[in-house]
Amino acid sequence: MSVQEYLDKHMLSRKIEDAVNAAVRAKTPDPVLFISSHMKKAVPSVITKVKARQILDSRGIPTVEVDLFTNKGMFRASVPSGDSTGMYEAVELRDGDKGTYLGNAVTKAVKNINEKISEALVGMDPTVQLQIDQAMIDLDKTEKKSELGANAILAVSIAACKAGAAEKEVPLYKHIADLSGKTNSILPVPAFTVIRGGKHSGNSMPIQDITILPTGASRFDEALQMGSETYHHLKAVIAEKYGTNGCNVGEDGGFTPNISSVREGLDIVKEAIGRTGYNDRIKIGMDVAATDFCIGTKYDLEFKSPNKSGQNFKSGEDMIQMYKELCSEYPIASIEDPFDKEDWEHSKRFCSLGLCQVVGDDLLMSNPKRMERAMHDSACNCLLLKVGSDKSDWNSDRSY
Repeated sequence: MSVQEYLDKHMLSRKIEDAVNAAVRAKTPDPVLFISSHMKKAVPSVITKVKARQILDSRGIPTVEVDLFTNKGMFRASVPSGDSTGMYEAVELRDGDKGTYLGNAVTKAVKNINEKISEALVGMDPTVQLQIDQAMIDLDKTEKKSELGANAILAVSIAACKAGAAEKEVPLYKHIADLSGKTNSILPVPAFTVIRGGKHSGNSMPIQDITILPTGASRFDEALQMGSETYHHLKAVIAEKYGTNGCNVGEDGGFTPNISSVREGLDIVKEAIGRTGYNDRIKIGMDVAATDFCIGTKYDLEFKSPNKSGQNFKSGEDMIQMYKELCSEYPIASIEDPFDKEDWEHSKRFCSLGLCQVVGDDLLMSNPKRMERAMHDSACNCLLLKVGSDKSDWNSDRSY
């Protein structure tokens, strides 16, 4: 093919002429840069390459990182993962070789991206997120994404989403809002983990986390300041009451003082909030993770205590009463997983009281079928969405 034939085939002469005319009209001081930018906008973006690698996350555990290339640039994403994974969640594909990263390596997931997913996506428009995700779901074919790995699919999906936002020349959050069909964006209230308990800490507090929520902030930077100041006041409170060893922190940054009860934890958080002077502008949240201490139909609030008294072995109704009392005594705005993952009845009863935001995490496991049931039964009024989980059956325009 001659140069002229190539120019004619791709209509480059016309496109270049349009770019030069635009540069003249704009009276740009750098016409070459202007024309280059103009030409990039004139050419629709497509995915040209997808390349994955293994990296370490913030806890030193392997995870997947992806570079997705279009003719507009390179877009990178890595996959988050938490301490716990529910039985109904999509599967993170890990190698399982105990001799390498204790079985947590993700070279199989990386290989799936480089050899299978990349081939399926090259040439696709990065703005068509639904088609990109569906192509990977169709390629996997399993209900819980165990063939390619939810971690492989998620990394590529996030990178593609960033590429789509760049193609539309909008911030990522606006692109996601467009994809969801929501035009009014609301800045969420950040939640700060300040006390760590449950099975992930060495103290005897049965619930997993106590958080603070700066609901009275008018801007995100103000919320961040309020959270930071409260955190450091809490550190001082803990040092005074439990010594400097009580200021040790868990993986999520929450302090792990030697406390044994929920009220003891709430008391010191409330005192810290009082020292900041923010008072009614900061609320408290709890992640109970009740599944961790549910035995049959009972809840053992002393499951971590070496010398159990047997006094804190509670029924579902007892737990509802306890939450009612806590919500009346403390500025609690949110409770996550107040009951076992299969205790739908008590979740429904507690949610119906309207005392606070009731978050479903272990209850829902980001599983579409469990979400459907929770909405039908009104078992919670908020979900914790783990973006790595199964979404093959979930209609993206549904929300609480």
